Amino acid sequence: MTISTGFRKYFDHSKSLVYSYLISLPLLILYEMLIIITQPEPGSVIRISVDVWIKQLFHLVGYNTLSITLLLAAIIGLLIFWRDRKHRQHIYPHYFLMMLLEAVMYALLLSILISSFLSNTLQLVGPPSIEELPMLQQIALSLGAGLYEELFFRVFLIYVLIKVFQFIFNKNWQSNIAAVLVGALIFSMAHYTGTLGDPFTVNSFLFRFLFGLALNIIYILRGFGLAAWTHAIYDIMVVSFL
Repeated sequence: MTISTGFRKYFDHSKSLVYSYLISLPLLILYEMLIIITQPEPGSVIRISVDVWIKQLFHLVGYNTLSITLLLAAIIGLLIFWRDRKHRQHIYPHYFLMMLLEAVMYALLLSILISSFLSNTLQLVGPPSIEELPMLQQIALSLGAGLYEELFFRVFLIYVLIKVFQFIFNKNWQSNIAAVLVGALIFSMAHYTGTLGDPFTVNSFLFRFLFGLALNIIYILRGFGLAAWTHAIYDIMVVSFL
């Protein structure tokens, strides 16, 4: 097998739902474990907003939120593997390491390119880091952002937008471009809504729009798993080094 063939095989496999699901499981497990470790008091737990929305729905119907979350993750996994049963895709363990390295590369590129664009072209800087919290708690929230925000803003929102724009445009590429742009706009605006929303500033809005735009492109081209880990690794870099 030549190097080019090997990389082509890696890109084809790693974009699949099976690989996206398997590489996303550690995000869910680590997030929930770190939330419990860093925030043992149930009444004062700080979570990612999208996670809160989902768990509030579970709570309203009387389910234990953590148990139902893990059960749903298991059911989704079974559905994905059942859907893939005819292909019987082989799992290459070293692909997961390659995917993590790819996500690190994307996170580094985004931190350089977006920050450079805002500071050099528009004379702006990126948004400040998240509220001062213990480092382990910030890492937990970074992992949760990678998982839950990508599930909502990429998997759900982009899918809905593509379907909507398919009624307007005749070609799929036009629908994809419109969905990517509008999805990034909604992703940025969502950070300023609700009682816990950030105060609006032009620099933070543009930064999040560009970040959301990049994640939308990664999701369309490389799948959910790479988008989720890119988001999580970028946020961890922010809270750790900036």
